[in-house]
Amino acid sequence: MKPTVQHWLEYLFLRAVVAVISPLGILRGSRIGARIGALGYRPFGIRRGVVTRHLAACFPELDDAARDALALQTYEHLGRVGVESALMSRLSPEALADLLERVDGTDVLERARARGKGIVVVAGHLGNWELLGAFLAHIGVPVAAVAKHQINPLVDAFVNRTRRRLDIAVVFDDEAVRKLPRMLKDGYAIGLLADQAGLGAATHAPFFGRPARTPRGPAVFSLRFGAFLMYAVAARQPNGKFILHLEEVPVVNTGHLEADVEATVVRFTAVIEKWVRRYPGQYLWAHRRWKRQPADTPPELREP
Repeated sequence: MKPTVQHWLEYLFLRAVVAVISPLGILRGSRIGARIGALGYRPFGIRRGVVTRHLAACFPELDDAARDALALQTYEHLGRVGVESALMSRLSPEALADLLERVDGTDVLERARARGKGIVVVAGHLGNWELLGAFLAHIGVPVAAVAKHQINPLVDAFVNRTRRRLDIAVVFDDEAVRKLPRMLKDGYAIGLLADQAGLGAATHAPFFGRPARTPRGPAVFSLRFGAFLMYAVAARQPNGKFILHLEEVPVVNTGHLEADVEATVVRFTAVIEKWVRRYPGQYLWAHRRWKRQPADTPPELREP
Protein backbone atom coordinates (compact mmCIF):
# COMPACT_ATOMS: atom_id res chain seq x y z
CA MET A 1 0.00 0.00 0.00
CA LYS A 2 1.31 3.44 -0.93
CA PRO A 3 1.80 5.57 2.20
CA THR A 4 -0.59 8.47 2.67
CA VAL A 5 0.20 11.89 4.14
CA GLN A 6 -1.24 10.71 7.46
CA HIS A 7 1.02 7.64 7.37
CA TRP A 8 4.07 9.84 6.87
CA LEU A 9 3.05 12.17 9.71
CA GLU A 10 2.58 9.22 12.08
CA TYR A 11 5.90 7.71 11.04
CA LEU A 12 7.82 10.98 11.41
CA PHE A 13 6.27 11.51 14.84
CA LEU A 14 7.42 8.03 15.88
CA ARG A 15 10.95 8.67 14.66
CA ALA A 16 11.00 12.03 16.44
CA VAL A 17 9.94 10.39 19.72
CA VAL A 18 12.73 7.81 19.33
CA ALA A 19 15.30 10.50 18.53
CA VAL A 20 14.33 12.65 21.53
CA ILE A 21 13.95 9.91 24.15
CA SER A 22 16.63 7.39 23.15
CA PRO A 23 19.57 9.45 24.57
CA LEU A 24 17.90 9.15 28.00
CA GLY A 25 18.13 5.35 27.94
CA ILE A 26 15.34 2.83 27.99
CA LEU A 27 14.75 2.87 31.76
CA ARG A 28 14.24 6.64 31.93
CA GLY A 29 12.32 6.50 28.66
CA SER A 30 10.05 3.90 30.20
CA ARG A 31 9.25 6.24 33.08
CA ILE A 32 8.30 8.94 30.58
CA GLY A 33 6.09 6.38 28.85
CA ALA A 34 4.32 5.70 32.15
CA ARG A 35 3.43 9.39 32.51
CA ILE A 36 2.13 9.50 28.95
CA GLY A 37 0.11 6.33 29.45
CA ALA A 38 -1.46 7.68 32.65
CA LEU A 39 -3.03 10.49 30.63
CA GLY A 40 -5.06 7.87 28.79
CA TYR A 41 -6.77 6.97 32.06
CA ARG A 42 -7.11 10.45 33.43
CA PRO A 43 -8.01 12.98 32.07
CA PHE A 44 -8.69 11.48 28.62
CA GLY A 45 -10.49 8.34 29.78
CA ILE A 46 -9.60 6.25 26.70
CA ARG A 47 -11.56 2.98 27.05
CA ARG A 48 -11.69 3.61 30.80
CA GLY A 49 -15.14 2.09 31.07
CA VAL A 50 -13.96 -1.15 29.46
CA VAL A 51 -10.95 -1.40 31.77
CA THR A 52 -12.84 -0.69 34.97
CA ARG A 53 -15.63 -3.14 34.09
CA HIS A 54 -13.13 -5.88 33.36
CA LEU A 55 -11.22 -5.30 36.59
CA ALA A 56 -14.43 -5.25 38.62
CA ALA A 57 -15.52 -8.56 37.09
CA CYS A 58 -12.14 -10.29 37.49
CA PHE A 59 -11.18 -8.90 40.90
CA PRO A 60 -14.47 -8.47 42.79
CA GLU A 61 -12.58 -8.58 46.09
CA LEU A 62 -10.98 -5.17 45.40
CA ASP A 63 -12.66 -1.99 46.61
CA ASP A 64 -13.12 1.04 44.34
CA ALA A 65 -9.88 2.70 45.41
CA ALA A 66 -7.81 -0.44 44.82
CA ARG A 67 -9.38 -1.02 41.40
CA ASP A 68 -8.77 2.60 40.46
CA ALA A 69 -5.10 2.26 41.41
CA LEU A 70 -4.80 -0.99 39.44
CA ALA A 71 -6.48 0.55 36.40
CA LEU A 72 -4.06 3.49 36.46
CA GLN A 73 -1.16 1.05 36.69
CA THR A 74 -2.33 -0.74 33.54
CA TYR A 75 -2.39 2.53 31.58
CA GLU A 76 1.07 3.43 32.86
CA HIS A 77 2.30 0.01 31.84
CA LEU A 78 0.89 0.34 28.33
CA GLY A 79 2.69 3.68 27.99
CA ARG A 80 5.91 2.00 29.11
CA VAL A 81 5.47 -0.81 26.58
CA GLY A 82 4.90 1.71 23.79
CA VAL A 83 8.05 3.70 24.53
CA GLU A 84 10.18 0.62 25.22
CA SER A 85 9.05 -0.97 21.96
CA ALA A 86 9.90 2.19 20.03
CA LEU A 87 13.33 2.44 21.68
CA MET A 88 14.12 -1.17 20.78
CA SER A 89 15.21 0.23 17.40
CA ARG A 90 18.22 1.78 19.18
CA LEU A 91 18.81 -1.00 21.71
CA SER A 92 22.33 -2.43 21.75
CA PRO A 93 22.99 -6.08 22.69
CA GLU A 94 24.59 -4.87 25.92
CA ALA A 95 21.57 -2.75 26.86
CA LEU A 96 19.24 -5.65 26.07
CA ALA A 97 21.29 -7.95 28.30
CA ASP A 98 21.18 -5.39 31.10
CA LEU A 99 17.37 -5.24 30.92
CA LEU A 100 17.05 -8.99 31.52
CA GLU A 101 17.39 -9.56 35.25
CA ARG A 102 17.11 -13.35 35.09
CA VAL A 103 15.44 -16.30 33.38
CA ASP A 104 13.12 -18.53 35.40
CA GLY A 105 12.56 -21.91 33.77
CA THR A 106 15.82 -22.72 32.01
CA ASP A 107 15.04 -26.38 32.66
CA VAL A 108 11.85 -25.97 30.64
CA LEU A 109 13.87 -24.60 27.74
CA GLU A 110 16.32 -27.49 27.97
CA ARG A 111 13.48 -30.03 27.77
CA ALA A 112 11.99 -28.18 24.83
CA ARG A 113 15.26 -28.22 22.91
CA ALA A 114 15.89 -31.88 23.76
CA ARG A 115 12.69 -32.89 21.99
CA GLY A 116 14.11 -31.53 18.74
CA LYS A 117 10.79 -30.69 17.08
CA GLY A 118 10.71 -26.94 17.57
CA ILE A 119 8.92 -24.90 20.20
CA VAL A 120 5.53 -23.22 20.14
CA VAL A 121 5.75 -20.21 22.46
CA VAL A 122 2.31 -19.14 23.61
CA ALA A 123 2.07 -15.68 25.16
CA GLY A 124 -0.47 -13.01 25.98
CA HIS A 125 -0.54 -9.22 26.08
CA LEU A 126 1.15 -9.29 29.46
CA GLY A 127 4.44 -7.70 30.46
CA ASN A 128 6.34 -6.48 27.40
CA TRP A 129 5.47 -8.91 24.61
CA GLU A 130 7.77 -7.14 22.13
CA LEU A 131 10.82 -7.52 24.38
CA LEU A 132 9.85 -11.15 25.00
CA GLY A 133 11.03 -12.28 21.58
CA ALA A 134 14.22 -10.23 21.86
CA PHE A 135 15.05 -11.82 25.22
CA LEU A 136 14.53 -15.33 23.83
CA ALA A 137 16.78 -14.55 20.88
CA HIS A 138 19.36 -13.05 23.26
CA ILE A 139 19.63 -16.31 25.24
CA GLY A 140 20.22 -18.25 22.05
CA VAL A 141 16.75 -19.38 20.97
CA PRO A 142 16.04 -18.95 17.24
CA VAL A 143 12.74 -17.06 17.29
CA ALA A 144 10.06 -16.45 14.68
CA ALA A 145 7.28 -14.03 15.60
CA VAL A 146 3.92 -14.29 13.88
CA ALA A 147 2.76 -10.74 13.16
CA LYS A 148 -0.10 -8.93 11.48
CA HIS A 149 0.48 -6.17 8.95
CA GLN A 150 -0.17 -2.80 10.56
CA ILE A 151 -2.37 -0.24 8.86
CA ASN A 152 0.51 2.21 8.46
CA PRO A 153 3.03 0.58 6.08
CA LEU A 154 5.88 2.87 7.18
CA VAL A 155 5.42 2.03 10.86
CA ASP A 156 4.97 -1.62 9.92
CA ALA A 157 8.31 -1.64 8.12
CA PHE A 158 10.01 0.20 11.01
CA VAL A 159 8.72 -2.26 13.63
CA ASN A 160 9.71 -5.31 11.59
CA ARG A 161 13.18 -3.93 10.80
CA THR A 162 13.67 -3.57 14.55
CA ARG A 163 12.53 -7.15 15.18
CA ARG A 164 14.88 -8.52 12.54
CA ARG A 165 17.80 -6.45 13.87
CA LEU A 166 17.24 -8.18 17.22
CA ASP A 167 17.43 -11.60 15.49
CA ILE A 168 13.67 -12.21 15.41
CA ALA A 169 12.39 -13.69 12.16
CA VAL A 170 9.04 -12.19 11.15
CA VAL A 171 6.30 -14.35 9.65
CA PHE A 172 3.09 -12.58 8.70
CA ASP A 173 -0.15 -14.29 9.66
CA ASP A 174 -1.22 -14.73 6.04
CA GLU A 175 1.85 -16.89 5.35
CA ALA A 176 2.09 -18.69 8.70
CA VAL A 177 0.44 -21.94 7.60
CA ARG A 178 2.96 -22.30 4.77
CA LYS A 179 6.15 -21.23 6.58
CA LEU A 180 5.83 -22.29 10.21
CA PRO A 181 5.94 -26.09 9.76
CA ARG A 182 9.34 -25.82 8.09
CA MET A 183 10.60 -23.44 10.75
CA LEU A 184 9.54 -25.84 13.50
CA LYS A 185 11.46 -28.62 11.78
CA ASP A 186 14.48 -26.31 11.68
CA GLY A 187 14.29 -25.86 15.46
CA TYR A 188 12.72 -22.44 15.68
CA ALA A 189 10.57 -21.22 18.54
CA ILE A 190 7.47 -19.68 16.96
CA GLY A 191 5.79 -17.00 19.05
CA LEU A 192 2.01 -16.74 19.06
CA LEU A 193 -0.03 -14.23 21.05
CA ALA A 194 -3.04 -16.24 22.13
CA ASP A 195 -5.32 -13.95 24.10
CA GLN A 196 -6.97 -12.12 21.22
CA ALA A 197 -8.99 -13.89 18.55
CA GLY A 198 -10.09 -12.25 15.34
CA LEU A 199 -12.27 -14.02 12.83
CA GLY A 200 -9.96 -17.02 12.43
CA ALA A 201 -10.21 -20.47 13.99
CA ALA A 202 -10.95 -20.17 17.70
CA THR A 203 -12.22 -22.02 20.74
CA HIS A 204 -14.21 -20.61 23.65
CA ALA A 205 -12.08 -21.25 26.73
CA PRO A 206 -12.72 -20.08 30.30
CA PHE A 207 -10.80 -16.93 31.18
CA PHE A 208 -11.52 -15.60 34.67
CA GLY A 209 -14.58 -17.86 34.65
CA ARG A 210 -16.14 -16.43 31.47
CA PRO A 211 -16.04 -18.01 27.99
CA ALA A 212 -13.49 -16.13 25.90
CA ARG A 213 -12.86 -16.64 22.21
CA THR A 214 -9.27 -17.91 22.00
CA PRO A 215 -6.99 -18.72 19.02
CA ARG A 216 -6.44 -22.42 18.36
CA GLY A 217 -3.12 -21.95 16.56
CA PRO A 218 -0.71 -22.82 19.41
CA ALA A 219 -2.54 -26.07 20.12
CA VAL A 220 -2.88 -27.02 16.44
CA PHE A 221 0.81 -26.46 15.62
CA SER A 222 1.97 -28.28 18.74
CA LEU A 223 -0.24 -31.31 18.13
CA ARG A 224 0.28 -31.59 14.39
CA PHE A 225 4.06 -31.32 14.49
CA GLY A 226 4.90 -32.67 17.95
CA ALA A 227 6.36 -29.32 19.01
CA PHE A 228 6.95 -28.47 22.66
CA LEU A 229 4.32 -26.02 23.96
CA MET A 230 5.78 -23.37 26.25
CA TYR A 231 4.27 -20.30 27.89
CA ALA A 232 6.54 -17.26 28.18
CA VAL A 233 6.24 -13.77 29.63
CA ALA A 234 8.72 -10.92 30.09
CA ALA A 235 7.44 -9.44 33.36
CA ARG A 236 8.53 -6.01 34.53
CA GLN A 237 10.02 -5.75 38.00
CA PRO A 238 9.97 -2.76 40.38
CA ASN A 239 13.50 -1.76 39.29
CA GLY A 240 12.34 -1.47 35.66
CA LYS A 241 14.14 -4.61 34.50
CA PHE A 242 12.51 -7.89 33.46
CA ILE A 243 12.28 -11.51 34.48
CA LEU A 244 11.71 -13.97 31.66
CA HIS A 245 9.34 -16.65 32.99
CA LEU A 246 9.09 -19.93 31.05
CA GLU A 247 6.58 -22.70 31.78
CA GLU A 248 5.69 -25.91 29.98
CA VAL A 249 2.06 -26.33 28.96
CA PRO A 250 1.28 -30.07 28.84
CA VAL A 251 -0.44 -30.91 25.56
CA VAL A 252 -3.50 -33.16 25.60
CA ASN A 253 -2.83 -35.89 23.05
CA THR A 254 -5.33 -38.75 23.09
CA GLY A 255 -5.32 -39.24 19.32
CA HIS A 256 -8.59 -37.34 18.80
CA LEU A 257 -7.27 -34.16 17.23
CA GLU A 258 -10.33 -31.93 17.51
CA ALA A 259 -10.97 -32.74 21.17
CA ASP A 260 -7.25 -32.51 21.97
CA VAL A 261 -7.00 -29.05 20.42
CA GLU A 262 -9.99 -27.86 22.46
CA ALA A 263 -8.55 -29.26 25.69
CA THR A 264 -5.08 -27.83 25.03
CA VAL A 265 -6.53 -24.37 24.34
CA VAL A 266 -8.25 -24.55 27.74
CA ARG A 267 -4.93 -25.52 29.35
CA PHE A 268 -2.83 -22.71 27.93
CA THR A 269 -5.59 -20.19 28.63
CA ALA A 270 -5.54 -21.26 32.28
CA VAL A 271 -1.77 -20.68 32.34
CA ILE A 272 -2.20 -17.20 30.82
CA GLU A 273 -4.81 -16.40 33.48
CA LYS A 274 -2.49 -17.59 36.25
CA TRP A 275 0.21 -15.18 35.17
CA VAL A 276 -2.25 -12.32 34.63
CA ARG A 277 -3.34 -12.80 38.23
CA ARG A 278 0.30 -12.58 39.27
CA TYR A 279 0.93 -9.37 37.29
CA PRO A 280 -2.54 -7.81 36.84
CA GLY A 281 -1.15 -4.31 36.39
CA GLN A 282 0.79 -5.44 33.32
CA TYR A 283 -2.13 -6.80 31.29
CA LEU A 284 -3.96 -5.21 28.38
CA TRP A 285 -7.38 -4.90 30.04
CA ALA A 286 -8.56 -2.42 27.40
CA HIS A 287 -9.12 -5.28 24.93
CA ARG A 288 -12.65 -6.71 24.91
CA ARG A 289 -11.53 -10.23 25.78
CA TRP A 290 -15.07 -11.64 26.16
CA LYS A 291 -16.51 -10.33 22.93
CA ARG A 292 -18.36 -12.83 20.65
CA GLN A 293 -19.32 -15.34 23.32
CA PRO A 294 -21.44 -18.44 22.60
CA ALA A 295 -25.14 -17.73 22.23
CA ASP A 296 -26.03 -19.91 25.24
CA THR A 297 -23.70 -18.11 27.67
CA PRO A 298 -25.68 -17.44 30.88
CA PRO A 299 -26.26 -13.76 31.75
CA GLU A 300 -23.91 -13.79 34.74
CA LEU A 301 -21.00 -14.94 32.52
CA ARG A 302 -21.60 -12.50 29.68
CA GLU A 303 -19.09 -9.83 28.68
CA PRO A 304 -18.71 -7.36 31.58
